[in-house]
Amino acid sequence: MAWWDVVVATVAREFSDVGDAEQFTRLAVRLLVAAILGGILGLQRERHGKAAGVRTHMLVALGAALFVLVPQQWGMDEADLSRVIQGVVAGVGFLCAGSILKSDDDHVRGLTTAAGIWLTAAIGVAAGLGREMTAALSALLALAILSMEGPLRRLAGRSGKDNEDPG
Repeated sequence: MAWWDVVVATVAREFSDVGDAEQFTRLAVRLLVAAILGGILGLQRERHGKAAGVRTHMLVALGAALFVLVPQQWGMDEADLSRVIQGVVAGVGFLCAGSILKSDDDHVRGLTTAAGIWLTAAIGVAAGLGREMTAALSALLALAILSMEGPLRRLAGRSGKDNEDPG
């Protein structure tokens, strides 16, 4: 056997973690759903001038989905998978903490951005676990909540500058 045959066979084995078309389709759907839902939430945030936009939300959702998909492919049991999810939540919490700023006048900014990133990770986990409808419903609810800010402030007669987190 020539050396290149060994290389080709080795590369083929390295890319064989998806066994059949059904498994590939399941993997692709879960990752795509996570990325698309994260992108939709990120687009809403980007359109409102927030720093964490489409790419950030897509990457967070995709990463969270991947963190649960790979252990599932590996055959990890539910108890161990719950620890993986705990690690994802803690890691994303650390990422979110970096988006919260306190100014000299004690005004806190970035809480909504942090909460949105945290929720986007949860949506990614749901998609990665094969709970696409739960992920989609959660993303729709998040969009509704984020979209209600202006109308609710107008209804309450607030200018938007009162003690509310701008983002």
